[in-house]
Amino acid sequence: MTWKTLDAMDLAGKRVLTRVDINVPMKDGAITDATRIERIVPTIAEIVAKGGSPILLAHFGRPKGQVVPELSLKQLVPALSQHFGQDVIFVERPSRDFIDTQPANAIILVENTRFSAMEEANDPKMAQFLATLGDIYCNDAFSAAHRAHASTAGVAAHLPSCAGRLMQAELTALEAALSHPEHPVVAVVGGAKVSTKIELLANLIPKVDQIIIGGGMANTFLAAQGHNVGKSLCEHDLLDLAREIIAQAIAGKCALILPKDVVSATEFAANAPHTIHAASACPSDMMILDAGPQSVEQIKSILDDAKTLVWNGPLGAFEIEPFNMATDAAALYAATLSKAGKLRSVAGGGDTVAALNISGAADDFTYISTAGGAFLEWLEGKTLPGVAALEASA
Repeated sequence: MTWKTLDAMDLAGKRVLTRVDINVPMKDGAITDATRIERIVPTIAEIVAKGGSPILLAHFGRPKGQVVPELSLKQLVPALSQHFGQDVIFVERPSRDFIDTQPANAIILVENTRFSAMEEANDPKMAQFLATLGDIYCNDAFSAAHRAHASTAGVAAHLPSCAGRLMQAELTALEAALSHPEHPVVAVVGGAKVSTKIELLANLIPKVDQIIIGGGMANTFLAAQGHNVGKSLCEHDLLDLAREIIAQAIAGKCALILPKDVVSATEFAANAPHTIHAASACPSDMMILDAGPQSVEQIKSILDDAKTLVWNGPLGAFEIEPFNMATDAAALYAATLSKAGKLRSVAGGGDTVAALNISGAADDFTYISTAGGAFLEWLEGKTLPGVAALEASA
């Protein structure tokens, strides 16, 4: 561990500048999913319990450096107050003088950091100003750690800095899964297109023992092997690249696992008439929408022997029945192994989290990351500015 945690900080009597992600989805003024708020509660509660005062920094939406009233964080104050168990004080134009007039255990929410163009530019002046608001900097927003912004990276250069409990949990889980994993390590990589997962595959091949390819991107690999994929989603212009990836995997002694059989239909619609056939025998007038039962049994067999699982992307069109069956079955099996202590499973990415929640498998995975882009960039082996800033501060 090359970064500090809250355990290393004396929080008593300190104003703790805390970067959080509360960019929750809303509809008609109501929060539709409060997961991101729920996951920062342990950090906020601990800071208050240890005598500190959290000064919350966060973004909301994409105001692009302009003040957009409907993207004000003020609308989240009631929900935050409810989850934290005490009133949250909102401040539009913060100053240290204002903060120091508040109670020692006050939770203060600063207006949307992205209302200033200086935030996304990581302007040193904004970083220096934010630093005046606190005595300690705590970053609990791993989901924004891939952004080199003033509130996620710049400010860490000016204050003693640490990771919050959510950031700590994310980094610990990812490091255990990829930096120091127990082998055999298996990755599930799914999604629509190979083009969006090139860097991910390149980084995983030297680190894992097997990669299970699913979703629309599997069709491109099948086509690269000379199989007809009918009307399936397929990047025909990337067949040479797919063959290069296959060659890299062979050279790196990493097994690429493609579907043995598939589920195909003539239309992309819920409960569309469908057939199960060999992956190499897709009729010309049909499209592959899911992996078949033989493929699922193969995946289960692989998971039986695995010690570590990294999952990013569904195995099929999980949004519509019955083309969610392979994703659900494989995820539930991984969850069962994880709950029994036989498998360390780490998953992340928007579609992945949605699919695991729909299947009911999410609760029993070892760790589910809600970080989205930051999770993917970590898997791709990229340096995350928010994490690098904590490491430099340590």
